[in-house]
Amino acid sequence: MKLRTILFLSPLAWFALNACAAAPSPASDVQASATPLDAPVVDARATDEPPRGIRRTIPMTDAIRRAFDAGTRDASGRPGKNYWQIETDFTIEARIDPETQTITGSEQIELHNNSPSDLTEIVLRLDHNIFRGLSERGSSVPAEVTDGMVVSRIAVNGEEVDLDARAGRGRLGARALDRTVAVITLETPIPAGLGASLEIDWTTKLPGGSDGRGHRMTQRWGETLFQPTQWFPRLAMFDDLRGWDRNPYLGPAEFFNNFGRFDVTIDAPAGWIVSGTGVLQNPEDVLTKTARERLSHVLDSDDEIMIVTEAETAAGQATLEGDRLRWHFLAEYVNDFVWATAENFVWRATRATIPGSGPIPIHMVYLPERAGRFARAGSISRHALEFYSDLWAPYPFPQLTLQDGPSDGMEYPMVINSNQGAADHEVAHQWWPMMVGTNETWYGWMDEGLNTYMNILSDAHANGQAPSLDGQGQGYGQWSGNEEEPPMMWSANYGGPMYGFQTYMKAPMMLSMLGGIYGDEAVQAAISEYAHAWKFKHPSPWDFAHFVSNELDADLGWFWYYWLFTTESVEGSIESVALDDEHCVVTVRQDGEMPSPVVLGVEFAASDSAPDLSSMDNAVLADDGTVIVTWPVDVWFDGSRTFEAELDFDGQRISSITLDPFRRFPDENPGDNRWSRGD
Repeated sequence: MKLRTILFLSPLAWFALNACAAAPSPASDVQASATPLDAPVVDARATDEPPRGIRRTIPMTDAIRRAFDAGTRDASGRPGKNYWQIETDFTIEARIDPETQTITGSEQIELHNNSPSDLTEIVLRLDHNIFRGLSERGSSVPAEVTDGMVVSRIAVNGEEVDLDARAGRGRLGARALDRTVAVITLETPIPAGLGASLEIDWTTKLPGGSDGRGHRMTQRWGETLFQPTQWFPRLAMFDDLRGWDRNPYLGPAEFFNNFGRFDVTIDAPAGWIVSGTGVLQNPEDVLTKTARERLSHVLDSDDEIMIVTEAETAAGQATLEGDRLRWHFLAEYVNDFVWATAENFVWRATRATIPGSGPIPIHMVYLPERAGRFARAGSISRHALEFYSDLWAPYPFPQLTLQDGPSDGMEYPMVINSNQGAADHEVAHQWWPMMVGTNETWYGWMDEGLNTYMNILSDAHANGQAPSLDGQGQGYGQWSGNEEEPPMMWSANYGGPMYGFQTYMKAPMMLSMLGGIYGDEAVQAAISEYAHAWKFKHPSPWDFAHFVSNELDADLGWFWYYWLFTTESVEGSIESVALDDEHCVVTVRQDGEMPSPVVLGVEFAASDSAPDLSSMDNAVLADDGTVIVTWPVDVWFDGSRTFEAELDFDGQRISSITLDPFRRFPDENPGDNRWSRGD
């Protein structure tokens, strides 16, 4: 989902602002003093402050402990030997009526209970009930109050469910059908390893108007364009961590769905183009011969081809003639289905070439008067699909579609409700959560945060530049300490006023620091392996943390604890510098609770000879002539707040020293990170 509620800035603009805020100004630049090596340095703070207690392990909740005990997950970060997940296959028949702005639908769900547990109930997600007047919500406001998702019939294995009864255990009934989470209680449990068939009939009106606030709160423009999302009854996630996911749909936070097959037929007026998740199965039943002929050439080159032009938006030209037409889509193993339709969509298409699998079509459907918003959408989407396929794993789906409408920054399998403005960001979501099925409701940073990180890389690549994450990690020091900030492991569904920062912005800062320790390329290689290992599965934050730690061959419990479970920062500074002709001792201080390695950038006065690094195994010469000297984070594990960094260089040649020269470690006041001779 594109961030639209916090400062109204794009992720890159946010980071630019943050970098500016983090840069020291001359007025605040605090320089450490230089003293002879034999001069005593007295720190009044050090005489009475207690040792810093540094936690070096990741907290383990009851849910993840149960998964470890059951063998569904383990410390490798990979799926455990007993990993399982249920699957849900949908067959849906739906009809859109523009006059009433209503979808009428019936569906059959095949539930495959691959878990080791008998299911005594089934939990449904009825997200459109958020549009009801008395529904609980977060900061979202529907464009229109409706009756929500009105369920008129449910059957389980052919037996009718009593929709009016107050169902109790052992009775076949339903409760809370007026809420976003409803429950069907079963007379006969669904045995482990077997399945059940559900049939559901429902109707829902799509909200429209100018008063909507938040994504998915407006789903139509008048009676001529419809962009339904979360539009059908779905089964809630059932997994090894918490069983049924009973989190209500509140609006801002998104979702956590089972994977399965979708066979969907949309009945729409003739002349209306329908697009959606999956591959159109019956083009000969809905499209003209001209449109089909144009489609047949989309994969021939990177050229963009008009499939339906503005002059052809009518029955008999955009589509076959008739009163109504039925569009049949099929999507294999996806976690949702979305579609859109309009009276006068134009349709343009191009291709992307996916490494290892070849070309796939990119479809764009939009209103003619909004063509300018889609002028670069095809090329941006192509770059994103190809770049992220190289970065993480090949794009796994047979096509991608961009759909115009009131939600201009939202993602679903094979579909982004977006124009060119958010195209790169929304395409990135095809990796998480569409391929790697993360829990957006609980841990939004696992998809939105990784997404913002990869957008930085993609933006640089698209502009022919090398990506730089310098400054991102340090910038978190400007945010740490804000009482409104929830930790990243706080449920995103209840993230509060800093939901956007928690979900979108903090993860790139975290990964900037990790890259500052192990190298950005190593971190990205680890995430790529994580994507392959958890493809079409459901990782937790513990899986991500353990996986990356193992790939980097590092004990990173301290790192994940402070970034994921706290809002602490490093707050490093150069307290003093003592030097003579032979040596230099830099006293580094950390006033924050988060530790970090000690990294010093040492610059030397002009000389014909390079500094001698033979006596310092922890020093390397940078391209600009600066010597980078590093001590591991372990130097802080004894609880001290100061560390004496000894430099075996000719002290008289040193001209300046900078702590954290690549600005990777959270620090509110970087002005005290630099010492210069003569200051």
